[in-house]
Amino acid sequence: MDYIRPSREAHRAVIISDPQPVERIGGVWASFGRAANIGIFLLLLVAFLYFGRAILLPIFSAAVVAMTLAPLVKAAKRRGVSPWIAALFIVACCIGALSLMVTAMAGPVSEWIGRTPEIWASVRQKLAVFEEPLAATRQLQTALFGSADAAPASAPNVVLPVVAFVTPAAGELLIFFGTLIFFLVGQFELRARFVSLFAEREAKLRFLKIMNDIEKNLAGYLLVVTIINAALGVIVAFGALLLGLPNPAIFGLCAALLNYVPYVGPAVMVVVLFSVGLVTFPSLGRALLAPIGFIALTTAEGHFITPTIIGRRMTLNPLLIFLALAFWTWLWGPVGTFLAAPLSIVGLVIFNHLFPHEETKFPD
Repeated sequence: MDYIRPSREAHRAVIISDPQPVERIGGVWASFGRAANIGIFLLLLVAFLYFGRAILLPIFSAAVVAMTLAPLVKAAKRRGVSPWIAALFIVACCIGALSLMVTAMAGPVSEWIGRTPEIWASVRQKLAVFEEPLAATRQLQTALFGSADAAPASAPNVVLPVVAFVTPAAGELLIFFGTLIFFLVGQFELRARFVSLFAEREAKLRFLKIMNDIEKNLAGYLLVVTIINAALGVIVAFGALLLGLPNPAIFGLCAALLNYVPYVGPAVMVVVLFSVGLVTFPSLGRALLAPIGFIALTTAEGHFITPTIIGRRMTLNPLLIFLALAFWTWLWGPVGTFLAAPLSIVGLVIFNHLFPHEETKFPD
């Protein structure tokens, strides 16, 4: 049998790919110690964010919005407009847009809340087809865990949860807009002070590049997603009008706003369309038309249209988005859900600058 001597490149590849034993066990324990310190720091940070959410949530939200809108203030300053005037104008536009949305939705929402008993009775009647499976489930539960006297089903009261949410939200909105104004006005001085904290010139440049990339990516993402969501809202409103749903403009507005939240927003919209369809239409099949059409529309938008327009550089990993949604929703509730995508972009930009991506081929 002939012996084939491996080439030098193959021998080097084997040496690189084969794991080598550790030289000293002390180095392993030192690595574990550093990892433990990082883990303790992260746990303390999460606890700080959780218990301080009443004050940290509006501040973080204002910081993210300010970084997104910072290019507008910079453009205004280059044209000789004072940052105070630009910031006050931006905040006034935000308050005006929020007031218009609340005004537009107040009437229909109040009407639907007033018809809650009637809507609940209609929904139960339309879903009578599921009575037998539900009865079998209750019978199985009784056989396994015993019977329990349950109170008769009644219409859910949605007024008290809404009031409980709006009352602290008023104070948080005040903190949010105040922080947003001062952040937009003082961003240049604040950035200069942060730059002065770094001793080396390379660190100063890296910090400035990170901040510029964060603003660029956030502004670009928000602009593209806003245009796409506006188009989606128009299509949904037109489709609701064709199907005969009440207040089609409200459905278009809700679809556009909820689509800012990946996965969760469209899922909520599907439930809303199905619930309203159950009350509006006489049959279950017709009530399913609107949610099925919306699922097809958002699937095409999320998997083909948005990735094509945004491009691969700004496209976030679906697993990363899902985990970010779960984490920030658990940490800060519904507002955390809206902040999940922007905070993921911020974290991804920082990670890419601190740990540049290198094309490395690993063995299979």
